[in-house]
Amino acid sequence: MESKQVYRNFFLGGLAIAALIMSACNPDDPLSGQHKPDISVSELLQDGGVLVLNEGNFMYGNASLSYYNPVSGEVANDVFYRQNDNTPLGDVAQSASIFSGELYVVMNNSGKIMVMNFGKYPSHKAFEFTRKITGLQSPRYISFVDSSKAYISDLYAKAVSIYDPATYSVSGKINLANHNPDFYQHPTEQFIGFEDEVFTNCYSFDDKVLVIDRKTDKLIDSIQVLQQPNSMVLDRNGKIWVLCDGGYEGSAYGDNQPGLVRIDAASHTVEKIYILPLDNWPSKLCINGSSDTLYFINGDVWRMNVDAPALPAEPFIRSRSLSGSKLFYGLGVNPLNSEIYVSDAIDHLQNGAVYRFSPQGEAIDTFRVGIIPGFFVFF
Repeated sequence: MESKQVYRNFFLGGLAIAALIMSACNPDDPLSGQHKPDISVSELLQDGGVLVLNEGNFMYGNASLSYYNPVSGEVANDVFYRQNDNTPLGDVAQSASIFSGELYVVMNNSGKIMVMNFGKYPSHKAFEFTRKITGLQSPRYISFVDSSKAYISDLYAKAVSIYDPATYSVSGKINLANHNPDFYQHPTEQFIGFEDEVFTNCYSFDDKVLVIDRKTDKLIDSIQVLQQPNSMVLDRNGKIWVLCDGGYEGSAYGDNQPGLVRIDAASHTVEKIYILPLDNWPSKLCINGSSDTLYFINGDVWRMNVDAPALPAEPFIRSRSLSGSKLFYGLGVNPLNSEIYVSDAIDHLQNGAVYRFSPQGEAIDTFRVGIIPGFFVFF
C-alpha cells in the first residue's frame, strides 16, 4: 500500500507544476460528443442521476460541474458554464448540497457559495444561476439544519457561519477559536446532525470533533479523536465514525498513526479506535444507504461493516484491478442503491475519470469528467 507521504507529494507536486504546463495540457475528451447544453429541469429530474463536482486547479478558476445519467449512461460536462452563457463556476469546488429545489456549490478559494436552479423554477434551465452567498473566508461545506437555517464550515474563519435561506444571507457566526497560538484551530469540515446537536470535524492541524447545540447555536462540547479527522458519517446504531489521516511526515503538527474512531452520538463518548499503519493516508469516508457499511479510500477502496470487530484485511476494490495507473481521489456511495463511484484525478491537470461499481464491487461503467473530480451528489 502506498504511503500517505507519497500521495501528498503527488498532489502538491501537481499543484506546483500546474502553472508551468497548464497551457500545454489540452487532452482530448473522449466523451466530448456527450456534452449536452440546455438541460431542462424535467429532463434532469426524470431519471435521477449523479452530479460530479470537479475541484479544478488552485488559483486557476477552472472548477466545473458534471452530470451523469446512470440510466442512459449519458454525461454532460461543464453544465454550469454552458447553462449560464460561459460563466465560470469559480476557484476550487469543494462540496455541494441540494435544498428546496436549488443546488448549493461551495467554492472554497473563491470564498463563496454558488446557488443554482435544481427544480425550484420549472420554467428556467437546470443549473441556471440564481444567487451567491458571500462574506465567507474559506468555506468547505454547507449543511441545512432545518428549513430555516444552515451551517457553513470554514477552513480559516475559526467559526461556523449561520445562513438564513429565507433572507438569502449570513445571519450570524458561531465562534470556535481555541486561541492556540501554535496552530490555526479550529477549522471545520463536514456536519452530522443527531437529535438537537450538530457535530463537525476539525481537520487541518487539529484533532477534535466539536458539538454544537442547533437550537442555541452554541458550542457545547469537544471530543478528542486522532490527528486530522478528515471525514465522518453516522451509522444506523447512532454511532459517528471519524476517519483521521494522522498528519504527514515533516508536518509541524506531527506524523502520527491514522485510524477510524467510533463515537456514541448520544453520550459524546469515544467507544473504539481502529488503528491503521503509520504510513497509510486514508480519506473520503462514506456510508451506504442502509447505514450499515463503511467505505473509504486508502490507496484502494476499503469496505467495512459497522458491526465488524476489526478493520478489513483486504481491499474491496483494488486500484490496480483497473487498466493503467490509477490515483483514487474521490468516493461516493449512492444512498438509493449502494452503487459505488470512485474518481481518478490522474495527474491533477487533465480531465479526470469516474468508475462506477455495483454494491458487490463489479465494474459497471466509466466516464470522463472535469479536472480533479472530488465530490458526488446523488439525487
